[in-house]
Amino acid sequence: MSPPNTTPARVLFYVQHLLGVGHLRRAALLCEGLVEAGLDVQMVLGGDPVPSITFPGARCHYLSAIRAQDANFNTLVDASGNPLSDTMRHSRRDQLLALAAQIRPDAIITELYPFGRRQMRFELRPLLDWARQQTPRPQLVCSLRDIVQQRSPERELETLQLIETYYSRVWAHGDPRFAPLDASYRLTPRLAQRLHYTGYIAPAAPGPKPRHGVIVSAGGGAVGLRLLEAAIEAQRTGLLPKRPWTLIAGPNLPQTDFDRLQHSLHGPELQLIRFCDDFVSRLAGAELSISQAGYNTVMDLLVSQVPAVVVPYIGSGETEQISRAEQLAGAGRVSIANETDLCAQSLSRAALKALQQSNSTQEPPRLRLDGARDAAADLLGLLQGPRA
Repeated sequence: MSPPNTTPARVLFYVQHLLGVGHLRRAALLCEGLVEAGLDVQMVLGGDPVPSITFPGARCHYLSAIRAQDANFNTLVDASGNPLSDTMRHSRRDQLLALAAQIRPDAIITELYPFGRRQMRFELRPLLDWARQQTPRPQLVCSLRDIVQQRSPERELETLQLIETYYSRVWAHGDPRFAPLDASYRLTPRLAQRLHYTGYIAPAAPGPKPRHGVIVSAGGGAVGLRLLEAAIEAQRTGLLPKRPWTLIAGPNLPQTDFDRLQHSLHGPELQLIRFCDDFVSRLAGAELSISQAGYNTVMDLLVSQVPAVVVPYIGSGETEQISRAEQLAGAGRVSIANETDLCAQSLSRAALKALQQSNSTQEPPRLRLDGARDAAADLLGLLQGPRA
């Protein structure tokens, strides 16, 4: 905790979600841990607000919203869907630097950058340069999930140079016994003392419940249509019949697709919704979960201990979800259905395997799930140390 009778240290926490909402949700849990540790957290958010994700105890500042046009992440667009102009880039950069000057942070946390979010370097590099010019200099921290997208050697070296030039710490929000960072980032040994494994950032574990029914979740929804369609067909062809199935589409599934799925449902067992406020609690009372393998979804699966099928997203050359899913499957935590040949039959086979695994007497390995609390303690230690 912060020392008594002192002003809490100020933290500028930058988060930009471009397509899904996973980054934002993990940041909200981390923010909660920082606030509980007594830090003054100032969230700087670069995407559209998501009403279901809040930051209690922190102050939120919203930059002019931008997002990725599609799952390729090649084109950024503004809130109206127009390609991002140089004028908009300059405006966002100036907004961010003005906020930094106003907040006068003791620490700056950048979510994912410089391991990702390279599209945002037009505003993040100026922020890093601003921080270097301050006296005392803010501690710079990169908040990183357990597995990163694999890059070329040139890109990996560029990332390392940015870390060595600007950053005090890289938080890997994972457990090295399960998914060491060097499995996805080859220059990890050169991070040396900057690297700190916090453990996974997970919600509180729900209480045990009787299990009944199936939860199907498509994450943010932008790339989850095929998963929802396959799940509906699997239920129709006999997977766990005469039970309630709840399909959670996510906020970013296009409305036309949502309406079409809604009209295709027959019978009282199937329910299609956009959001689920008590998602982890619902998982704890489910017989089976069917989902993608994003970081936050996997954390929900682990704390709820629900038998689970995961369909890792592999579009646009993504490697993060399949790497995480394979690690989990090897530990007996999940069953995998491949996205490339996803259909009712393959999903049903994976579901039966997941249910059989859940009845096994073999105890799966335990993982550290206290990452938000650990990160907050580490940041307090950094702030109490010598500063440039």
